[in-house]
Amino acid sequence: MGAPIVVGVDDFAESPPAAHWAAREALLRDLRLRLIHAWNPPSPEAPTLPHEDDPHYWAQRLLTDLVGELRDAHPGLRVSAELVPRETVPALLDAARDAEMLVLGSRGRGTPGGFLLGSTGRHVLAHGERPVIMVHADDRPLTADVTVGVCLRGTNEETLRFAFDAAARRGGVLRAVHAGAGAGGPGTEEVEAAGASAAADALDATLRPWREKYPGVPVAEALTSERPALGVMHTAPGSGLLVLGREETEPGPVPCLGSVIHAAVHHAPCPVAVVPCG
Repeated sequence: MGAPIVVGVDDFAESPPAAHWAAREALLRDLRLRLIHAWNPPSPEAPTLPHEDDPHYWAQRLLTDLVGELRDAHPGLRVSAELVPRETVPALLDAARDAEMLVLGSRGRGTPGGFLLGSTGRHVLAHGERPVIMVHADDRPLTADVTVGVCLRGTNEETLRFAFDAAARRGGVLRAVHAGAGAGGPGTEEVEAAGASAAADALDATLRPWREKYPGVPVAEALTSERPALGVMHTAPGSGLLVLGREETEPGPVPCLGSVIHAAVHHAPCPVAVVPCG
């Protein structure tokens, strides 16, 4: 039996759509679904509260109701749920270590503020050891196509493995985009064209072994001279999933996710998978 797909659940409106996305993914991969809700239990000295005031009661009720909703909507789904009496970030990171992926609801789309992702989301995205998928409440309609951002100066193996596998399971086209091709410094049109040509050759070489491993996956290559964050955003519309790689994050009080991941989580028109690399 494979590792489960884990969903972090809270009482915000984004949790049910994330759980339903994860349920479809679990059925697609024939995996179990595990819902977890992390909470800080009261101290032993705290007085016993009636049901209507007891956070434990409402947390358990949240999970029970969501499990019932998922079973009704996704026949055959193997799903379990549990309360985890720990701080949210450590609980999610620990659960993700033994999971195929971790799925969270995202509240970031369309807002100019830079910190709506929240401390929990930033830390989990920055330090998760397995792929983390951020799902917006209005990520519809679903399509089979997958977009993947390719960095020609970094490690792409885990990112491309995840993206090709996702496209193969869905029966969709894989759109591989490299942004920034031929741009960056002053020069003649011939110099810029030469840079774009070299980037095209490098992108083709990067994708070639994965095309051979997944011959049934149609691949559309895209090069753009836009900044990476904009180039990826402009390629993603029409896809059902955007896959991005995440290099190892330096420890610090405020994790730095990079401009592409930051922009994608807040503005991408579809769920975003952030895959740790290296």
